[in-house]
Amino acid sequence: MTGWDIIMLQVQGPLTVPRSVLWVKRQRCAVCLEPARALLRWWRSPGTRPCTPGADACSVPVSEIIAVEETDAHGKHSASGRWQKMEKPFAFTASRPKHLLVFINPFGGKGQGKRIYERKVAPLFTLASITTEIIITDHANQAKETLYEINIDSYDGIVCVGGDGMFSEVLHGLIGRTQRSAGIDPNHSKAVLVPSTLRIGIIPAGSTDCVCYSTVGTNDAETSALHIIVGDSLAMDVSSVHHNNTLLRYSVSLLGYGFYGDLIKDSEKKRWMGLIRYDFSGLKTFLSHHCYEGTVSFLPAQHTVGSPRDRKPCRAGCFVCRQSKQQLEEEQKKASYGLENAEEVEEWQVINGKFLAINATNMSCACPRSPGGLSPAAHLGDGSSDLILIRKCSRFNFLRFLVRHTNQYDQFDFTFVDVYRVKKFQFTSKPTEEEDSNLKERGKQRFGHICNDSPMCGLSASSSSWNCDGEILHSPTIEVRVHCQLVRLFARGIEEKPKRDPHS
Repeated sequence: MTGWDIIMLQVQGPLTVPRSVLWVKRQRCAVCLEPARALLRWWRSPGTRPCTPGADACSVPVSEIIAVEETDAHGKHSASGRWQKMEKPFAFTASRPKHLLVFINPFGGKGQGKRIYERKVAPLFTLASITTEIIITDHANQAKETLYEINIDSYDGIVCVGGDGMFSEVLHGLIGRTQRSAGIDPNHSKAVLVPSTLRIGIIPAGSTDCVCYSTVGTNDAETSALHIIVGDSLAMDVSSVHHNNTLLRYSVSLLGYGFYGDLIKDSEKKRWMGLIRYDFSGLKTFLSHHCYEGTVSFLPAQHTVGSPRDRKPCRAGCFVCRQSKQQLEEEQKKASYGLENAEEVEEWQVINGKFLAINATNMSCACPRSPGGLSPAAHLGDGSSDLILIRKCSRFNFLRFLVRHTNQYDQFDFTFVDVYRVKKFQFTSKPTEEEDSNLKERGKQRFGHICNDSPMCGLSASSSSWNCDGEILHSPTIEVRVHCQLVRLFARGIEEKPKRDPHS
């Protein structure tokens, strides 16, 4: 059984009977529950007589039995074939949530968040005996503010219904609340942040749902709800972004300067256009073709066992994330004992130049439009970020680079693109007034009739802004640090699709 195969469990008699009948894809099987090992075992049993398991017996770990379909000795259904929810679910582990705090953004994406939750998610939570407290947000940052104010000890997790912006609100509220309780100052760029014990569940209802797509592999609401119900857990890295010893924001997906920073800044002025504003602003930003000069300094992630171009994507039970986490903990132990400080041993690398874009991703940033994402081999919990530098090039070459995000070709296979796996990086812009003046005149001559209302499109800006998970950071000079597996989601990672047998 893989994924979410639908099975029917028919129990003849009370639940204490260890053997019953299991129907798997219309095949009759005998099933045995082993409470001591929390295993559900089944094997083919065409007849009605009891039989012993053979070599083809299968088993799966079971965390909890929530509902069963009972039949009497003659095979008649006791309630018209409907599942009978148990008054006291039979639990084997404590990982499944019982009480959740749910935030719903009724305005995000296409404004379908409340409808999606009520029609697709709430009925599943009810069947799973999960109680909820629902807060429908009516202004920005309400979820973040609420998490700072209320007592969250009674909840087993936080669920956000909306897009990536809603998730970011919950993320900032939960991390901030946890650091405040631990007495840690998040404005200190070298502070070791404390992970929260609560997991975050994402019910996708936004425009791109990048975080959900990159951690689950789909933006389907029911699938995300099932991950929450069964209590899946997935650790994820978080980057802190500082400027002059002040925390600006946390980032889990894209931190982009240049192209993506200009795009999000321009799109904010055109919210009246709806979701099409991203396409329109993207075209304007592409035509502007503005380069930004600056210095990038970074500390390579020597503890990781993968690389950005090894074509090994992060998947459920990821070996790279496990090994990288272990090696990073070994480095931290040595530093705590005074044996060696990794940052003193390793050398920072410095790159100066003119860049069309500077992108840092903690995950693949995949979405339906770009199934591979900005960095297909980025890992969710290896304590690193993939730093992508796109140097100055022609519009045609930059277009080739962008197009490769939508196909299977290597988007890093260009002479003007460099990619590094890092655990820290800094950027400092270098404004050049004389060059900006020349760029402005050339830009007005070529594209002034298209976007003369924007200084950015007229190529007059000396520095760009940072796009931090869809929010604008106006300071070009920043310091970024990756915190390994700081938060946990109700997810298990993207699962590999089983390969089909060509002879079947």
